[in-house]
Amino acid sequence: MFKSPLFFKIATLIGCVGLLLVPLMMVSNLVSERASFRSLVEDSLRQSTSGPQKLIGPLIAVPATEIYTEVEDDKKVVRKRMYYRYWLPESLAVEGKQNVESRQIGIYEGQIWHTALAVKAQFDRSKLEALAEDNVTLGEPFLVLAVGDSRGIGVVEAPELNGVPVTVEPGSGLHGDLPGLHIPLSVATLGAKTLSLSMTLNLNGTGSFSVVPVGRNSELALTSNWPHPGFLGDFLPVQREINDKGFSARWQSSWFATDLGSQFNRGYRVSWDGLPAFSVSVATPADQYQLTDRAIKYAILLIALTFMAFFVFETLTALRLHPMQYLLVGLSLVMFYLVLLALSEHIGFTRAWIAASLTGAFINGIYLQAVLKGWRNSLLFTAALLMLDGVMWVLLRSEDSALLLGTGVLLAALSAVMFLTRHFDWYSLSKPKAKPAMPESDELRVWK
Repeated sequence: MFKSPLFFKIATLIGCVGLLLVPLMMVSNLVSERASFRSLVEDSLRQSTSGPQKLIGPLIAVPATEIYTEVEDDKKVVRKRMYYRYWLPESLAVEGKQNVESRQIGIYEGQIWHTALAVKAQFDRSKLEALAEDNVTLGEPFLVLAVGDSRGIGVVEAPELNGVPVTVEPGSGLHGDLPGLHIPLSVATLGAKTLSLSMTLNLNGTGSFSVVPVGRNSELALTSNWPHPGFLGDFLPVQREINDKGFSARWQSSWFATDLGSQFNRGYRVSWDGLPAFSVSVATPADQYQLTDRAIKYAILLIALTFMAFFVFETLTALRLHPMQYLLVGLSLVMFYLVLLALSEHIGFTRAWIAASLTGAFINGIYLQAVLKGWRNSLLFTAALLMLDGVMWVLLRSEDSALLLGTGVLLAALSAVMFLTRHFDWYSLSKPKAKPAMPESDELRVWK
């Protein structure tokens, strides 16, 4: 068995495929390296402008000083604790218009968004009275609007409380590193039965934008020119519309779903980072690096089908191919992915795929014309390679049906091999070939 030419041929082809895994891994590592450079560009934009933004508020914070006693060493000790109590709005409505622009650094690009926000909130005066307790002294309240990155705060226009213009101060006014802005509240303002806030705010950022639904009833309406939004988060939009020109979406929720009313009642134990929010991200569609990486995963399938076609061709004809010829064709298939990566950074993935496919077909067409002894067989195999490239393209674009399509390709290839070799005697490949008889010369016959 081990001396059989068929076994030796199959073992050689498997060895060639194993050798081709080395340059394939090198191309895959190069794709990861180039993708990391693109991520560095996104980080640079984030550091130069502002990062993801999470809008918390508006809400009213009331400094509180609590006097309480503790027993320590069998003695009562009077202690003082300072924290904030929060007065949340009964209704919150945020409307935003987002404009996403691309910034390019070298051959890489990232996205920065600018959002014009209109914020309206309404507070119930009776809720402030409920914050008072016998052992708690309340300080001067102020209205808080916190964001994820204060560098993204642009122009704040027309802030009004009950129709009266108010002054906005930088910083959230809360202890800690919570960025944002705040509005001091006067005694006259707090005397009204209801407190209505309206303001407009320009907010810039990168990545995601989210709004914490602090209102008993909260709503966010957002329109954008970016056609690739990512809506994954704590809440999906109740309505959304996406087209080539952008998207529009609307979120709606209440305390029944968020339980924010009870979370803020705990005062000093509010976890700002863990608050649920309406979220949307400026998602980047599958770029050339992701698509090239996915294409490389199908490289073994492409090489195996090509080698199988050559093997069947050898089996059915008298022509024999050297393992080095298999290896050179395999290297040209690996080179396809390197050409695809290099071109996709400049002309886009689709055009790069077409250019790489035609380049590979041209090189193999000329080479196979000499190897297969004629243009007819060369053009046949070149057309088959182009067809395989087309199949790989369909597999890349059909994520949900990739397994079904890949299985269909393998089934079709196996069926073709079985059909073409159904009358072939495989044992003939294992039999040693008889040496041709040497004719006897006249001198030899005379000598005999």
